[in-house]
Amino acid sequence: MSRVLTQPALADLADVPATSRWVRSGPLRLHLLDYGGPGVPLLIVPGITSPAISMDFVARELTDPVRPIVLDNRGRGLSDSGASYTLADYTADVLAVLAALDLESPLLLGHSMGARIVAAVAAGGAPVRGSIVVDPPTSGPGRDPYPTTLEAFLGQLDQARRGTDADEVARAWPRWPRREQELRARWLASCDEEAIRASHAGFESEDFFETWPKVPTPTVFIYGAQSPVVPPLAVTEARTTNPQATFVEVPNAAHMIFWDNPADAFPLLRDSTLPPP
Repeated sequence: MSRVLTQPALADLADVPATSRWVRSGPLRLHLLDYGGPGVPLLIVPGITSPAISMDFVARELTDPVRPIVLDNRGRGLSDSGASYTLADYTADVLAVLAALDLESPLLLGHSMGARIVAAVAAGGAPVRGSIVVDPPTSGPGRDPYPTTLEAFLGQLDQARRGTDADEVARAWPRWPRREQELRARWLASCDEEAIRASHAGFESEDFFETWPKVPTPTVFIYGAQSPVVPPLAVTEARTTNPQATFVEVPNAAHMIFWDNPADAFPLLRDSTLPPP
């Protein structure tokens, strides 16, 4: 089934204090939300079913110390769908963005799948100021599976395609702020089913811990105290394999850290990872 982007979803962009920008990564056109300002550029890379607009509330918290720019990953939001969705594909997209926007020594921040992408970009030697990985999937070959099944993701996508609402989203994500439930209801259908399928498969076939030890400092690893995606054993392995990294635990938060507990997550993010205004 094709991706769905309704007029009410597009109208949400009128309330976002950012400028749409477009870059090419090979044949694909990628969309970004650029919040502007004179600060250090911070490229934000969202997760598997999170279009750029879903990170708007995060970007707004950061506009004084940095210039947030949020990427619609391929197959999400307003960006084109791709022929494939490997970690290498996503990494190439971020490198294309850095080059096209001429971002000088930017910071990178990624959540979930985006954290894997950011780690891969930084580990590959991209000229970045630093990286912030937020609750990366620590599943992989020979490891416990990713805790959210593909069927669960596809079930939520089916709901969005037929027309869901914030009340239905709240049954799955009861802790989220109401606006974020509403955006989820309107924007999830913009995600390509194959992008979700292939990316979820990558959580099992691509091992984060092959990349993480190569991520240079400064890098910050943020995880939810209650996250099933980064369980205690994974935190221990992350500390052991990249001991120079900074580690930040967000209390009373599962995998969706900024959505679950924004009151604690945002101050910890700002105090631990970002330059002063």
